[in-house]
Amino acid sequence: MAVAAAANRRARRPTTPDGWAWVTLSVAVLAATPIGAVVWTAFTPTFEIWRHLVSTVLPVYVWNSFLLALGVALGTAAIGVATAWLVTMCRFPGSRAFAWLLLLPLAMPSYVVAYVYTDLLEYAGVVQGFLRELFGWTSTRDYWFPEIRSLGGAVALFSLVLYPYVYLVSRAAFIEQNICVLEASRSLGCTPWQTFRRVALPLARPAVAIGVILALMETLNDLGAVEFFALRTFTVGIFDVWMNMGNAAGAAQLALVLLVVIAGLIWAERAARRQRRFHHTSGRYRQLTPRRLSGWAAAGALLTCALPVLLGFLLPSAVLAWYAFADWHPERLPNFLLLAEHSLLLAGIAALAASAFGLVLAYGARAGAPPLARGASRFVSLGYAVPGAVLALGVMIPLAGLDRGIDAFARTEFGVSTGLIFSGTLFAVSAALTVRFLALAYGTIDAGLSKVTPNIDSAARTLGHGPFARLGHVHLPIMRGSVLTGALLVFVDSMKELPMTLILRPFNYETLATHVYQYASDELLEECALPALAIVLAGALPVLLLTRIIGHSRAGEEFIPHRDATQ
Repeated sequence: MAVAAAANRRARRPTTPDGWAWVTLSVAVLAATPIGAVVWTAFTPTFEIWRHLVSTVLPVYVWNSFLLALGVALGTAAIGVATAWLVTMCRFPGSRAFAWLLLLPLAMPSYVVAYVYTDLLEYAGVVQGFLRELFGWTSTRDYWFPEIRSLGGAVALFSLVLYPYVYLVSRAAFIEQNICVLEASRSLGCTPWQTFRRVALPLARPAVAIGVILALMETLNDLGAVEFFALRTFTVGIFDVWMNMGNAAGAAQLALVLLVVIAGLIWAERAARRQRRFHHTSGRYRQLTPRRLSGWAAAGALLTCALPVLLGFLLPSAVLAWYAFADWHPERLPNFLLLAEHSLLLAGIAALAASAFGLVLAYGARAGAPPLARGASRFVSLGYAVPGAVLALGVMIPLAGLDRGIDAFARTEFGVSTGLIFSGTLFAVSAALTVRFLALAYGTIDAGLSKVTPNIDSAARTLGHGPFARLGHVHLPIMRGSVLTGALLVFVDSMKELPMTLILRPFNYETLATHVYQYASDELLEECALPALAIVLAGALPVLLLTRIIGHSRAGEEFIPHRDATQ
């Protein structure tokens, strides 16, 4: 029987890639091409610029990026984990509202928050001006005030904006934990703090690490905020070497160093928990009964959850709304509508392309593709780990080479010049956005597809449906929500993406993000308040959707016969 079983396994194992496998491989190769282009260009013999970078600015880039990443990691972990635990395991005034309010800063682009707080807290801003008038101070020699344009200011800003990444995954992890395990620790004499530190936090550690890494990726990807704060990080260096010095190879070498740093972060997190694994030991599930807080404990929990929402979303949004109302001029409406049209077009193309490619990759891995194709489909997640400036460089290099090749052929054969067909056009921006955010669409669709039982595929095959028919008539109707969720996430992130759009956009082609960046950099925040507010409102759309998804992810919920809606 063992021989027969082995023969059956060999019969089921695909020996050659089928059509879906080839499509999966092709999409993965396209997504990996920009990364390969960066690596290839980095080894172009331009050692003079590399020696110059090492002897001058590279140590500054490394040190600033390290300190910024370390501060943001600590800040986002502290805020995200604390707020997630409070709204999940405790009840206090406003706790239900904070469950979704704490996600709102995720919709706020970091560079917009940087412009708002700089405008408020700098020497000529409202806050310091009010203090000087109130106490009769005349100059900075009379008082001390923290400098907003500093490393500490950048750490605080990114922590307030990016903590929802940690909050999101931490709350999902706390909700999915078995309440029986937590109660067992209490029965052994653990205090609530000890239960959190010794049981709940270790169980949620992988999720917390993923959230911190996502926050660090966004931090290292940022261009607008760190440049506005005069911090020389890797992303600013890549932009400066490429756009100002005109040296693509030197920028690629800096980009390769940054890629190695990001890969090291991911490897270090996995290595740190390789020998430490935590599992649920009980299969029994009960309804979650949060602990009710009162007195000073309730006030402290309320303040802990209110401050991140107030400082990370409500205050910047209120300032932008006031500026947009006070500085409104009807003649600016046509330009605003044009900017919104450009942003919506790019974000819509990226959302459709990323959803289509993500669907092909996820379904190709499910449809019996060989291991090579399945591994290639997972490789697309690297795109989200690559900073926008790096990915822009990786997209521009092959497209520029393709344009040169087409132009040379047209000149030789037909005596005409084709000019720029791909690079310097909307195609380049759309391609970069699709590659960067393909991982979001793929991950969401793959999660939805995994919930479809294989028996459904078997039943469809017995009815004579091939892969295309199964996808169109069976899987798509079931996971329509997952596809739409992935498209929405890609759309929102594309709306506020700055580095790639700023580098790859066609000449004289402005979007909401680039318009806000250019005007705010010139200290003209009032003129760009309405476009900035539009970006924020577009980013707030998935908040209710994410809250709904997390709220229905309670482990063992299907086994609880009577779930009280008030809990």
